[in-house]
Amino acid sequence: MPARSRTTKPQNAKNGAILGFEAKLWATADALRGSMDAAEYKHVVLGLIFLKYISDAFVEYHAKLVTDRSQGADPEDPDEYRAKNIFWVPPEARWPYLKARAKQPTIGKLVDDAMAGIERDNPSLKSVLPKDYARPALDKQRLGQLIDLVTNIQLGDDESRSKDILGRVYEYFLSQFASAEGKKGGEFYTPRCIVKLLVEMLEPFKGRVYDPCCGSSGMFVQSIEFIEAHAKGNGNKGKAKTDIAIYGQESNYTTWRLARMNLAIRGIDGQIAHGDSFHNDRHPDLKADFILANPPFNVSDWRGDLLKDDKRWKYGAPPTGNANFAWVQHMIYHLAPAGLAGFVLANGSMSSNQSGEGEIRKNIIEADLVDCMVALPGQLFYSTQIPACLWFLARDKNNGRFRDRRGEVLFLDVRKLGRMVDRTHRELTDDDIARIAATYHAWRAKRRLAPEAQTEVPVPVMPQYTDVPGFCKSAKLEEIRKHGHVLTPGRYVGAEAQAEDGEPFDEKMKRLTSLLEEQFAESARLEKKIRKNLKELGFEKG
Repeated sequence: MPARSRTTKPQNAKNGAILGFEAKLWATADALRGSMDAAEYKHVVLGLIFLKYISDAFVEYHAKLVTDRSQGADPEDPDEYRAKNIFWVPPEARWPYLKARAKQPTIGKLVDDAMAGIERDNPSLKSVLPKDYARPALDKQRLGQLIDLVTNIQLGDDESRSKDILGRVYEYFLSQFASAEGKKGGEFYTPRCIVKLLVEMLEPFKGRVYDPCCGSSGMFVQSIEFIEAHAKGNGNKGKAKTDIAIYGQESNYTTWRLARMNLAIRGIDGQIAHGDSFHNDRHPDLKADFILANPPFNVSDWRGDLLKDDKRWKYGAPPTGNANFAWVQHMIYHLAPAGLAGFVLANGSMSSNQSGEGEIRKNIIEADLVDCMVALPGQLFYSTQIPACLWFLARDKNNGRFRDRRGEVLFLDVRKLGRMVDRTHRELTDDDIARIAATYHAWRAKRRLAPEAQTEVPVPVMPQYTDVPGFCKSAKLEEIRKHGHVLTPGRYVGAEAQAEDGEPFDEKMKRLTSLLEEQFAESARLEKKIRKNLKELGFEKG
């Protein structure tokens, strides 16, 4: 079978995990894919990268323990490694062992045995790692070449971990596989710029963070990165990872495994459950301080007919043919009394009146839960060309942390922002994200609570919020009622103000009229010339 054509190009996006070598590594790994489907190859590559990472970390610390033997260290004691948050790697799973046997026809079984050994000795990884490298369909020569490729990058040693080399490679590969898989790619990957925007707007410094459809855990990873980036200034004295508790759920088993690996490689603890959030809610009693999510758009086969009287549908039973407002109400149900939620939905959720959706949206608006709506640019997602928006909900708009926003909603229309990173994909830049988040923060700000002290502190230096035609508008509930409870930002922000050129109207009209006359004359001249040419060619009578 001929190799599949490659349509995916490395992205040079500032917001992505691209710093040079990731793109080269991807190009080489992709060339080794041959005719294998991207969805299948994804687990082959990411499994090996994970294995190399934990082996690098183990081997480095093993060498240190060997050096410290005289002081009582035991390099073969698994507890020595667990005490340092390093996975114990049994001898048959250590990378040098596999590398030395990469050219053997049994390499597939050796990798499977390595994965099984790691799961056996590290209960937190049970049922997470791929163990089907011995299958006949996987070309063992290509597998050996892939092992050689991965050998050449340091991933888990102390220096690499400090630079998050693995995190960058893993995220870049996830994004590239998502692009290669098209629609199916959206099941496990939300573009980084969308995740970053949600996190920057919500600022999840402290508390319980929940994602009911967590994919490969991108929301959680970005939340941790956000806290670490702000560690010196947020009052938590750099204790980033201990300040939030992570809860997630994912219905797709293979995607759930990706999520677990994505967190494990960063040493992030999280309660990530496998199952359908609608029919088998694995966190039934959770009340989250922050909810971030990118639920699948417009799902029609969510078996809503089995949940018509569910206690989560406080604002109306969602239509059985579309799960959008089932997701919205599931998240509202799981919000803590002062909780905030930010999530992605299809644009239709802002205006649809089909099957009772308009009534549900009206009830949510009248309950004063909607805090902010953001209309996004097109072409941001790998999985769909459906226009999307961001919803931000607040359980209590007058809880003392920010100003009293009761009866108000901020509308942001950012459809003109972003830049094309390739022929089919757009992304929001860091400057775009900063502008959007700063606008939301200025709108809601009056006073803030220090994340750790929980005492009122002065608001950081922040520009005063003002409506900007074509970009943002703070609307009262009464205005939203006049628009039939439609939440499309374009209805509220209006048109962008046109810059005045200072030319008096009479002078401008004289100039434009003169220009128009010149263009009429030129048009007549060209028409005469064209007719003459056509006549000479015998195509016009006269």
